[in-house]
Amino acid sequence: MIFKVPYNYLPQQFQDTETLFNLWRPVLQSAEFTLGPFVEDFEERFANYIGSGYCIATNNGTDALILALRASGVVPGDEIITPCNSFYATTGAIVALGAKPVFVDVDNRYQIDILDCERVITKKTKAILPVHWAGASPDMSLIKDIAQTRGISVIEDACMGIGGKIRGKSPGTFSEVGAFSMHPLKTLNVAGDGGMVVTDDQDKFLWMKKYRNHGMTSRDVIEFWGVNMRLQPLQAVVAGHFLDQVDQFIARRNANAYLLDSLLNDLAEHVKIPERPKEFVETFSLYMILASHRDQLLRYLVENGVEAKIHYPVPLHLQPASKNMGLNSRSLKNAEFQAKHLVTLPIHQYLERSQIEYTAQLICDFYKRSHFTHESSICT
Repeated sequence: MIFKVPYNYLPQQFQDTETLFNLWRPVLQSAEFTLGPFVEDFEERFANYIGSGYCIATNNGTDALILALRASGVVPGDEIITPCNSFYATTGAIVALGAKPVFVDVDNRYQIDILDCERVITKKTKAILPVHWAGASPDMSLIKDIAQTRGISVIEDACMGIGGKIRGKSPGTFSEVGAFSMHPLKTLNVAGDGGMVVTDDQDKFLWMKKYRNHGMTSRDVIEFWGVNMRLQPLQAVVAGHFLDQVDQFIARRNANAYLLDSLLNDLAEHVKIPERPKEFVETFSLYMILASHRDQLLRYLVENGVEAKIHYPVPLHLQPASKNMGLNSRSLKNAEFQAKHLVTLPIHQYLERSQIEYTAQLICDFYKRSHFTHESSICT
């Protein structure tokens, strides 16, 4: 019997349309369609939830990254150190400001290689831009120590980190500015796109608040030239609605992830599960493992109803866009190896235990039936 194990959970999350329509009704009746009280209410609530002094809501996560970089003083020619296995928006935001991304390798948890960061710091280095990749996190204390010692900034891409914790502290709050995303497949999502920047720096907050809205200080006065990065009030109320449920979502994702970990433990020869430090709470925006014979496994899973994915088969430093810019082409071995073996499995909060068990059983059956030799192990 073939089970369906969907990767996309949005039809389930948004099936209660009446509740959402009722949330939108006051917005529509108020005609507050550009910023205003609905956005401000969400910003205050998110800042409190994340543990930050201020929040600026933006149109999407990419805008949040651009705003965070710009508020940190990034200008054309600056070098920004960032991992090579993130989504395109991380590097795209750097390039959008005319700065130069400097790619570094990743560790066995798919997070930025902190030692590699030290190797590539130059006089042009403005900042390190770590990514809380897949909803896990690098050790931000070590990154901050390096940055402070070398006199450079840290700007966090915490787009997948909403609801996570690092020793009790939220991703995105270890630096002067942190960026978040509310893309539909993030742990806090809206009915479209949305993003936020958080900071404890009041001056940065006030500047970003104006820059996000064309640099306006009033209807008739522009203090400096900004752009439109505004979150729409209709999305703000959706975000506020799901903010109340984020901790429940994270708890369920963690339960599913640790169940799947346990069911795959006996496949250590062919499946490598990343270390999960006890003092970190992951969001499991992505549940990723390394698997031998990855492409064959992927086909087998999809053919049998499990919507597995790859995030991502080509690291950023090997993308045509990077080569066309003449960016650093040194080999980043861990990321390149992982790109050939990573597989992402559904783990979201709407899956049942039977679907998790079915996924694990398929993976076990795949390696058992295929009679792979020790020479093909993921560990070799």
